[in-house]
Amino acid sequence: MSALLHQIFSGLAMGGIYAILALALVMIYQATHLVNFAQGEMAMFSTYVAWEMIDSGMPYWAAFALTIVLSFIGGMLIERIVIRPFAHAPVLTIVIVFIGLLLIFNSVAGWRYSYTIKTFDSPFPDKRWFGNTLMSSHESGAILVTFAVLALVYAFFRFTPLGLAMRAAAQNPASSRLVGIRVGWMLAIGWGLAAAIGAVAGMMAAPIVYLDPNMMLGILLYAFAGAVLGGIDNPWGAAIGGFTVGVLENIAGAYVVGPEIKLSVALVIIVGVLVVRPSGLFGRTLVTRV
Repeated sequence: MSALLHQIFSGLAMGGIYAILALALVMIYQATHLVNFAQGEMAMFSTYVAWEMIDSGMPYWAAFALTIVLSFIGGMLIERIVIRPFAHAPVLTIVIVFIGLLLIFNSVAGWRYSYTIKTFDSPFPDKRWFGNTLMSSHESGAILVTFAVLALVYAFFRFTPLGLAMRAAAQNPASSRLVGIRVGWMLAIGWGLAAAIGAVAGMMAAPIVYLDPNMMLGILLYAFAGAVLGGIDNPWGAAIGGFTVGVLENIAGAYVVGPEIKLSVALVIIVGVLVVRPSGLFGRTLVTRV
């Protein structure tokens, strides 16, 4: 029983990371109706930037905050310079652009930092919190960071004029333009926020999976599974899906399929949800009268 509880709580910690990255995926999807396949690699590159600053002597939380700011700016620049010229291109063209970004970030990270696996120290103390024997201090801290990010994102979109404008621009761009909302800039800010949120996921994942240019490939797949399970058009459903996938992954890896092929759990979830309920558990089902 203790081993099962350990798998569940450890799965919640990884699920929090999947939830953050799933939220970033949903933010881009709501604006473009496309999945940003480079989201994980953008998070990985941001994590390397944080590692470089920490390695040069900067305090962890200062590097953490600066990385989020730089990721936000980088996400906006990517949208304005790379994505914007293809705004009216066919879907396949934009998908190819996303895959190209994935390969570019992966290759540049390997060239700049090498493909040698590096350690990324946790900012949380080694001592377990409150005598908890089921989770490490980093796993406990990662869950708290996840809830903090989700709370901040909720408050931003619910209570700030900019957040409300971004929601309106994502849901109805034409009407938003009529009331004076600059939809193009809302999309750029959305890319910036998604990149910043993804950077948090990368920095929380690195102490667990170690740091290398391919560290986010599997995490991106699990995050996508969480987004599909919860609803790719529902940010909070995607976050719940991320936690759920984290627990299912750990339990399946320990008791069903083994750790070697537990990545297949994500594929089973994606295919199963798309077959049974394509909109996800909390997604909207759109019905069009013809």
